[in-house]
Amino acid sequence: MPSTARDAVERADETVDRLLESGRGPETVLVLTVGEHHPWQQHELTFGEERYWAQLTEGGDVFYADAAASRTVGRPVVVLVANSAGGELLAAAARSAQALAGELLVVCGEAAVVGPLFSEAKSPVGV
Repeated sequence: MPSTARDAVERADETVDRLLESGRGPETVLVLTVGEHHPWQQHELTFGEERYWAQLTEGGDVFYADAAASRTVGRPVVVLVANSAGGELLAAAARSAQALAGELLVVCGEAAVVGPLFSEAKSPVGV
């Protein structure tokens, strides 16, 4: 989903809404941010790390995490939010997101930056 790095979170939120409206269950969606944490993740972390990570285990809702987090587990749908400049951090996040996505990977960010990271994708990358 094309967007600027600054608008990538907003574009990801729109994408999650569309996924849910299309019938995907919230428990099937994982949102990973490369830059600043998603506002919902920031909110949930105010209740403590233990409670935050318990939500991932419980699996009842969309889960928001930092793309570099080592505790995330795969879900059928992963939305990667490229809300940071390119570089190795983004490249590592792209590899991780591909590994975690069971059925569908949606990337929100600048096409010129994220497109080359998925040049070997099995399915076409659309913009």
